[in-house]
Amino acid sequence: MEPYRASGALTFRLGERSYDLSRRALVMGILNRTRDSFFAPAATFDLDALLVRAQQLVNEGADVLDVGGVKAGPGDEVNELEEIERIVPAIRELHQRFEIPISIDTWRSAVAEAAFAEGAVLGNDISGFADPHYLSVAARAGASVVATHIRLQPRVADPTPHYDNVTTSVTQFLLERRARALTAGIGAECIVLDAGLDLGKTAAHSVQLLRSSAQLAALGSPLLLSASNKTFLGTMFNLEVTDRREASLAATSLGIVGGCRIIRAHDVAGTVRVRDALSALEEARS
Repeated sequence: MEPYRASGALTFRLGERSYDLSRRALVMGILNRTRDSFFAPAATFDLDALLVRAQQLVNEGADVLDVGGVKAGPGDEVNELEEIERIVPAIRELHQRFEIPISIDTWRSAVAEAAFAEGAVLGNDISGFADPHYLSVAARAGASVVATHIRLQPRVADPTPHYDNVTTSVTQFLLERRARALTAGIGAECIVLDAGLDLGKTAAHSVQLLRSSAQLAALGSPLLLSASNKTFLGTMFNLEVTDRREASLAATSLGIVGGCRIIRAHDVAGTVRVRDALSALEEARS
């Protein structure tokens, strides 16, 4: 894979902060306030445990904290009110304790609105803006958004996904969702694209999309990589979810070289080291 090189500055805004991502990727630390996440279920459901984990991620170098209250895959029903009750106290405490930006991992506009009111500045929506009010809520709050490709919808099993060409399909989807965001009044510097690895994709589809990172990055918006401990890595290497650290870091390396500029990760310390090592090697070569 040829290293991706941005043709100029790649500006990304999170609240009052602005970043040039043309050469440096941001690391997004994952905080799940859920009982049934695929990785370490319920480990940070307790608010105190979540705050302890958040402090660890900040100490390890996280640039953004991504807070979720409902897992993406099938599971027990979590209604909108319950999701808000999980999310709002967490966002409030994180915003009071830490200086770094906070992302809300939700596809519900009401949850996003409540999170933005408590200080979140990024809406990480894996549904591709299926909620018709999501973008207007983000625009009113001055928040940034992540447009993610998914074939069906969150929490719905998709066992036999088919694409004539997954990279082409994902590209078309992301361009259309970016256009929606722009029309809703969200600035170009506030829109992130995510290929949605594992979301309605086979392992082979996810690998192809990872290898197509440079093509997706060339669309001109910051590209988010969410490969950490994902199922496609387990399928490729026959690894249980707790044994996917090295594979996740390898995927991170490929993604950064390919132009991914926001890396969503469980292992923040390892991801920061990979990012910084790649940056140092690139500078030495230059």
